[in-house]
Amino acid sequence: MTQEPYPHPDVSEVTLPEVLHALSDPVRLSILQALVPGQESAWSGFMVSVAPSTLSHHMKVLRNAGLITHRKEGTRCLVSLRQDLGERFPGLLDTVLRLAPVA
Repeated sequence: MTQEPYPHPDVSEVTLPEVLHALSDPVRLSILQALVPGQESAWSGFMVSVAPSTLSHHMKVLRNAGLITHRKEGTRCLVSLRQDLGERFPGLLDTVLRLAPVA
C-alpha cells in the first residue's frame, strides 16, 4: 500500500502572512530551532511539552506555511526545514531563528 505524501505548498504560493503567523507561536519556533538545516529529524524526537495531537497541529501549520517538509518513512514521520523558502523570502527564517529566544 502506497502512502500519500503530505501536501506541501509550492514555494510560489507561500505567503508572508502565513509564514509570520506560523512563526508567531513559541512551540512552533522551538520546533524550527531544533531542526538542523539540510537534515531530517524524526517527529518523535521533538522535546515539546504538548500533547501528540497538538504537536500534529503545529506541524501542519508549519508545513502549510511552507516552512518545513514532512514525509513518512514506514511508521516514522521525518521533518526538515524547507530549503527553498530562502528563494521566496531571503534571510527571513535565518534572521527570525537567530533573534528568537531559545526555548
